[in-house]
Amino acid sequence: MKLNERSLAFYATCDSPADNAGFLYKRGERHTAYHRRWFVLKGNMLFYFEERESREPVGVIVLEGCTVELCDSAEEFAFAIRFGGAKSRTYVLAAESQAAMESWVKSLSRASFDYMRLVVRELEKQLEEMRWGPAGGCGGCRGSPGSWKPKPSGPEQSPERLLALPAVPPKENGCAVWNNAPGADRAPSASGCGGHDSEGNPRPPPLPPRRRASSSEAGSAGAATVESPSTFCQLHERYGQEVARLRQDWLERRRGPRP
Repeated sequence: MKLNERSLAFYATCDSPADNAGFLYKRGERHTAYHRRWFVLKGNMLFYFEERESREPVGVIVLEGCTVELCDSAEEFAFAIRFGGAKSRTYVLAAESQAAMESWVKSLSRASFDYMRLVVRELEKQLEEMRWGPAGGCGGCRGSPGSWKPKPSGPEQSPERLLALPAVPPKENGCAVWNNAPGADRAPSASGCGGHDSEGNPRPPPLPPRRRASSSEAGSAGAATVESPSTFCQLHERYGQEVARLRQDWLERRRGPRP
C-alpha cells in the first residue's frame, strides 16, 4: 500500500475534526521502553507526533484488518493493536487513566471500514423492518418491496359479487331510462312485471307502449320542427290543444256509442 507523505502530513495537521486525540505511551519496536506521544485519530488512520505542537507526524497506523484488545504490560492501562499475519507488527499503547484507555479502545475499534460496513448493513436492516415490518410480524407473509400493493380502503369484493350487484340505470334528463340497463332486451317473464329475475336482481318496471303518431300529427310535428317556436306560451298552447283533443276522445270512448 503506497501512501503520499505530503498528503498524509497535510491531513494529519489540517483543521478537519479528529475522532479522538490525546497523549498515549507507545512501546518501541526494538527497544521495549515506552515513549510519550501525541496521538490523533482521523477516520481509519491513527497519527502520532513527538509533541502536540509538531507540524509533521512521526508515523501513522492504518486501522484495517486489526483488532484492539487489552494486554498485560509493565505499564498500567495498556492495550494492543494486533494485525493478522505472521510478520505483522503489534502496537502496544498505554493510556494515562482507565477512562482514557476505555475511550481509546472504543474509538479505535470503530475506526475501520469493516466496522462501518457492518453498521451500514444493520441500519439498512432496521430501516427495512421499519418499512415492511419484521419477518414474523404478519405470519411470514412479508413480501419484497417490489411486490407490495396498497390495500383497498373498503371491504374487498369478488368479481362474482360485483357482477351480481344491480347496475345503476343511466339517466336521461334526470329520469332513469330502464330499457338501457343490462338485460332490458330480454323477454318479460310470465310471472308479471314486478319481482326479480332468475339471478335475484330487481326487474325494472315495463315501459308503456308507445303510441304511433298519425300522418296528420307527423305533419304537424314536422311543421313544428320547421317553425321552431321560441316562446313557452306557443309550446304550451300547442301541446295543450293536443291534450284536450286526447281527453275528448277518451271521454267519448268511455260513454260508449250513442243510440
